[in-house]
Amino acid sequence: MAAARPLFAQRGYFGTPTVEIAKAAGLSHGYMFRLIETKEALFIAVVRDCFAQIVSTLRAAGKDVGALSPQERLNRIGLSYADVLARRELLLIQLHAAAACTEPAVRQAVREGYASIVELLRELSGAEDAAIQQVMAVGMLTNFIAAMDAEDLDEPWARTLVGDLVFKTAE
Repeated sequence: MAAARPLFAQRGYFGTPTVEIAKAAGLSHGYMFRLIETKEALFIAVVRDCFAQIVSTLRAAGKDVGALSPQERLNRIGLSYADVLARRELLLIQLHAAAACTEPAVRQAVREGYASIVELLRELSGAEDAAIQQVMAVGMLTNFIAAMDAEDLDEPWARTLVGDLVFKTAE
């Protein structure tokens, strides 16, 4: 999985040959398939791990927010998404996973991943559905902005999309 993750992040599910994964892992192509069932199963494992890391980041941000209002809790947790964006591999795996949703098993893994994020936001914040939907929508927009590095552009369209969104982690 460690060898496959950067390859899938770079080239996606459809563009990553299993021969390259095996080579990156230091395995023969045949032996790799003795370790994994299929390329799809490996990709799904990488996608699930990606979502687990996102959930872990959000959960850590949701600690010690009990005294805040539901909206303030949600905002604090949402701001931690900059930590996810700083890990470009997680961002790219999410985008490639969405692109591979033409495959039913991948689509199910992506659904489960986003469901885990939404349910975590609900659990930690106590916010209403509309507020959670807004945070998720901003998260999706930031994914695309970050993928094209639009936050670094000084162009009217980019400034409009970026606005006051947070992309860099606090140092």
